[in-house]
Amino acid sequence: MSKASPEIISTYKQDSSALTLKWLGKPLKPKEDYRLVRGRGMFVDDVQLPRMVYAAFARSPYAHAKIKSIDISRAASVPGVLLIWTGEDLKKRMRPLPQATPPPARNAIDYPLAVEKVRFQGEPVAMVVAESRYAAEDAASQIDVDYEPLPVVVDAEKALELGAPLVHDEVGTNLIAHVHYKWGDVDHYFQHADMVVEGKFHYHRFTGAPLEPNAVVADYDERADVITVYCNNQAPMEWLPQLSAGLNMPYPKVRVVTRDIGGGFGTKLVNYVYMVLASLASKELRRPVKYVETRTENLQAAAHNAERTCYVSAAVQRDGTVLAMKMKCLDDDGAYARHEPAGMTVWAQVSTGMYRLRALENDFYAVFTNKCPSTSIRGFSRAPHLFMIERMMDRIARKLGMDPAEIRMRNLVRPEDMPYMTPSGGLYDSGNWPEGLRKALEAADYQGWRRKQEELRRQGRIIGIGVVVGSDSAGPNMAQVKMYNPGLPYTSGTEGALVQMTPDGKVRVTLGTSPQGMGHETTAAQVVADVLDVDYDDIYVQTGFDSFTSVYTMHSGTYGSRFAPLGLSAVYLAAARLKEKLAKISAYVLNCPGGDVVIEGGKAYCRADPQRSTDLKRIARIAYGNVNEMPPGMEPGLYSIAIFRPPFQNPDENKRANLALTYSYNVHVVVVEIDPETGMPRILNYVALEDSGRIVNPLVVDGQVHGAVAHGLAEALYEKYQYDENGNLLNSNFVDYLAPTALEVPSISVLHMETPSPFTPTGAKGMGEGGGTAVQAVISAVEDALAPLGGELEESHADPEVILRILKGTSS
Repeated sequence: MSKASPEIISTYKQDSSALTLKWLGKPLKPKEDYRLVRGRGMFVDDVQLPRMVYAAFARSPYAHAKIKSIDISRAASVPGVLLIWTGEDLKKRMRPLPQATPPPARNAIDYPLAVEKVRFQGEPVAMVVAESRYAAEDAASQIDVDYEPLPVVVDAEKALELGAPLVHDEVGTNLIAHVHYKWGDVDHYFQHADMVVEGKFHYHRFTGAPLEPNAVVADYDERADVITVYCNNQAPMEWLPQLSAGLNMPYPKVRVVTRDIGGGFGTKLVNYVYMVLASLASKELRRPVKYVETRTENLQAAAHNAERTCYVSAAVQRDGTVLAMKMKCLDDDGAYARHEPAGMTVWAQVSTGMYRLRALENDFYAVFTNKCPSTSIRGFSRAPHLFMIERMMDRIARKLGMDPAEIRMRNLVRPEDMPYMTPSGGLYDSGNWPEGLRKALEAADYQGWRRKQEELRRQGRIIGIGVVVGSDSAGPNMAQVKMYNPGLPYTSGTEGALVQMTPDGKVRVTLGTSPQGMGHETTAAQVVADVLDVDYDDIYVQTGFDSFTSVYTMHSGTYGSRFAPLGLSAVYLAAARLKEKLAKISAYVLNCPGGDVVIEGGKAYCRADPQRSTDLKRIARIAYGNVNEMPPGMEPGLYSIAIFRPPFQNPDENKRANLALTYSYNVHVVVVEIDPETGMPRILNYVALEDSGRIVNPLVVDGQVHGAVAHGLAEALYEKYQYDENGNLLNSNFVDYLAPTALEVPSISVLHMETPSPFTPTGAKGMGEGGGTAVQAVISAVEDALAPLGGELEESHADPEVILRILKGTSS
């Protein structure tokens, strides 16, 4: 839309003067990897407590059915069984889980065990706790449930039709929420455009498939009346209301601990239902209770992404300028709104993608269906939105006879417009997006491949080239939820950290996040080492998260690419404040003229007289022990706590707001060849250019990019949930759900640009890995290969059957 005003820019601008840039940018080997590669990680299943017992679940084989009766007599007779609960038992021990949805969806009754009826296949109907996992699972398999099957709805559009089966009878509709967005004069641009290009697209259902499934150990201490929950939730403090309400315990009595997490990708945000169940059972039995999901349970019932169907039209000029877009989108959120309908607002973080659209309209619906509840799988909501935009850019290019790279270059936000304000109020912080596209095209030899493509096609080979651009918003403004429920008391986006210099001069750091392979320990240590100018090896970052010792807010956690812009900013602020205290004590001890002291290389010296110096170990001993040498009135100790809070505002009456702190960007260029016999695409060349702001650690960044590309390739070529019309999941194990291995992932050429963000004190942005660009690039390349046959792909999964039908000229 336009360059942001100087007043807005000054509000967001951060001071990075404390950085020395001695440690940031170095490819240091990750601290946590040394522990993990030796098998010394601490995962939930590694937690072994005295007198621990084990939970297992009986789950529904139906997607929708009344529970007529549950017979637990055979299960109760299994040796070692201690407890069996059904939904009716749970109702006596807890209230329904709180709902963040607006009315009438707020009336949905949500218990961790099904009550009265089941709403998706795999929903737990009973919990067994026994002395061993084997006994618990044996007993669970012997629970007899009498079901009365009900009509099923598995399509979001059909779920909104009059007379459709109701997922929640008490709601009276399958509509979770509806929001109409309109930014700019959309009607004007459509009336004056040279042409209108239309398309319908579907972003399919899949999951994150982490190596470690959901797991929890709950240990109730009767003497202290405290429940300790060891879990692998990605943002446990975000779910404090659910835990507190479910357990009927105040926050200070609920201790949540994470250590190492075997992958998350968003799938572990909503496992709080098992945290509540295990905790209630532990309180009942006065013994620790452990539950670890099986792989089938994880794939069938843990969490999927929300499918999205979009009808899109674009107002276009003959020169390729895209003026505006209109959309109607529906999210299939499954049977319960445990994380959703957040997706119907998160997309607005990247409302116009990387393009200079003048106006945008979106009529958005979130819908209940009889499928597994959805959550924020990698690239949550932004990936499907950007997929729709990138698909439209390819359609527009073909309509105009333009090269797909040229149509994008023509519409990209320009560097002189940065920071750039989108029509929806998004504030794109920095970057040279056209230069990024040029570099990626050159690195991929794009023009060379275009020439080679024609030559190979004449030889009968089916070659396609995809080029897409993506923006990854990072550090979300949680006030976005007010777009669908203005009454929610949830705003901004904050993160905390504690940095302490211990009496021996070493440094301890605790974080508010739950890392799962992002190198939090390493990058936090690099920031602290740079700010304090001490040795990197003298910094110890606490593994995981502990609500009794970590600094946190109710936004804390690992999601939304938020650690670099928010988490590291909190670390920076805490370290900078600690440095100020060290400087004041040192100036007093050294009697520096004017109190002007320099902290450098683990020492302190007077700027005016460098011979007056001391090491920080001495200052630490003074601060903790020899406190009479401290400045009068100064508090002893060297602790520093910081909560980083961006200057986010709530959406205005037109739903305009900046919904993220930073915006990284990426360009992916991919070449595919399609096997004419199987319809399966094969990657011939893959180039990914990323700009994630200042690079804290290149090894960590490259690892995240490789992981994001692998994840995107998996979505586009392998991973797709298949439901039948009765709501049966047809691929609930790794035999049928095709998660790729290292053999299926090609070599990836990764390039970097580095445009520091002015809105974070470290200059770091999100990783640029969450925009789903790999999915878009692969689908773009496959469609390009099919273009001579008139083939167009409407889905985010390149289904070989669909490709073969196009190749054979049969109806799709």
